[in-house]
Parts: sequence; structure tokens; C-alpha cells
Amino acid sequence: MHEPAEDLRVLLGLLDLEPAGPGTFLGHHPEKVWSRTFGGQLIAQSIMAAGRSIAHPVPIHAINAHFVRGGDPAQPIEYRVQIMREAKSFANCMVTAVQNDEELVVSLVSFLKSAKGLEHAPDAPQVPGPEGLPTLQDVLAGYEDKLEMFVKAPHPVDMRYANDPAWILKERGEALDHNRVWLRAQGPMPEDSLLHTALLAYSSDTAVLDPIITRHGLSWGFDRIVAVTVNHSIWFHRPVRFDDWVLWATESPVAAATRGLGTGHFYSSSGEMLATVVQEGLVRHFPTRG
Repeated sequence: MHEPAEDLRVLLGLLDLEPAGPGTFLGHHPEKVWSRTFGGQLIAQSIMAAGRSIAHPVPIHAINAHFVRGGDPAQPIEYRVQIMREAKSFANCMVTAVQNDEELVVSLVSFLKSAKGLEHAPDAPQVPGPEGLPTLQDVLAGYEDKLEMFVKAPHPVDMRYANDPAWILKERGEALDHNRVWLRAQGPMPEDSLLHTALLAYSSDTAVLDPIITRHGLSWGFDRIVAVTVNHSIWFHRPVRFDDWVLWATESPVAAATRGLGTGHFYSSSGEMLATVVQEGLVRHFPTRG
């Protein structure tokens, strides 16, 4: 397993996109990847490309990303930013991630200056705090053969499951209709609000589809499951500090026609809702014939 602090350093470097002309940036991959670019990386790099392109820095409000093709991790990704409208208090742009002149992801990204107004939100779920929970490395121990992809992936984010993860539930013969996991960067981060938001967005592509399979008693690595992101949307409600713990609480309201919907909220350690996420994935289960 990679050294977590080094994995964070690498990710922060990947989010420092390389300028490649007006409204264009190049994004790179970590050294160790699998067959396709991680969707969270595409979303996070799209956010950085958009934020680095607007003239008046205001907080990001939302990103709506549609996945068209899988990315080739052996090649850099070109991010093309089109500013659709911009003023001092808001901006709207389209970011297209491209390889070999083919679109990988097309995202609409909006920025809006914060102001006081009506406020309400559901309370954060009541779960054990992160400090006493096992690390991801702890809960992966003994499952290295079954979950090789997870074990060998970079781990720039400290993940602490407040419930048993899918593979442990599977061994116990249990099902679960939700997922609760604490997240935090694996070390210090720069004082850059866009970077903190991008890292949360990167992390939003983890565990969001888990409730689709765990409510059916299934698990990655044990069952024949193919999952591919179709679209991914995030609404940011409050400023994010990703060097502090955030709670990532997910559910799945529906699965039908080989597609599943994962929804979730991020909460601060003090219980404030930070962001809302909706991801639709193509989720196919191929039962073993007995």
C-alpha cells in the first residue's frame, strides 16, 4: 500500500494543472493507476481548471458532470474551459476533458458569491467519531487478494468507516441501505479554498455507489459487479476545510434498468451540511450460476 502522505502530495501536484494556452490546461495521472482514469480525479481537475480560468475568484456553487468516455491513464488530459457568463459575483463555464480530440467528461461549473439568507438542513447522522475508528488500511487487511484494486490504489484521503464496509458485511451475510464514512486529507493542505473543495469533490467518487450493492448483500471483490459512472453532480452549500474531518453519508433511493442512483451529503465535524452529491452509475451484477 502506498505511503498516504506521499499520495496526498502527488494528488495536490496533479491538481496544480499545467497551463497550455488560453482557457486550456493539461492534467496528469499518478504513476500507479488502473485501466481507466479515476472519475474523482476528472471532477477535481475540472473544478481546478474552471476556478483558475475565471477573472473574479468567487466560491464554487455547483458542478454537473456527464461522463462520455473512460480516460487513458497513459496520456495527459486536456481541459478546455469556455466561460459562458461572468460578473464580479458569479460565473458560469463549461469544462471539457479531452484526450485525442475525444470528450471524456463535459461539466457545467458555476460560481456564486456567498450571502446571508434562509437556512435549513437535516441534522448530520449520529455516528461514532473518527478518532476511535479503524483506518482503511485496517479494514482492508486480510482482503488483499479480493480487493487488490482498492489496496494498490493511491490513498491521499484518510477514510474511517463508521459502519462495516461492503466486504465485511458480505462475509457476515448482512445487508445495509446506507454508508457512513469519515474523510480527511492525509496531511496538511495549502490555504486555497478551491483546492479544499476539489479534494472533497475527488473524494465524492468514493463510496457513493456502495449502498446500491450493500442493500442487496453484495460486495466489490466478492461478486461480479461492473460499475461505471454516467453522471455526477455536486452542490456546495458552505466553505470546505478538507484538512478537518468531514462525514460522507450516502444512500441509494433507486436502482432500475441496470442503473443505480447514489445520493449523499457531506457534513462538517460540527454537523453543518457542506455539500450534496448525486451520482448515477451503470451497475450490472452477474450472479454466479450454481
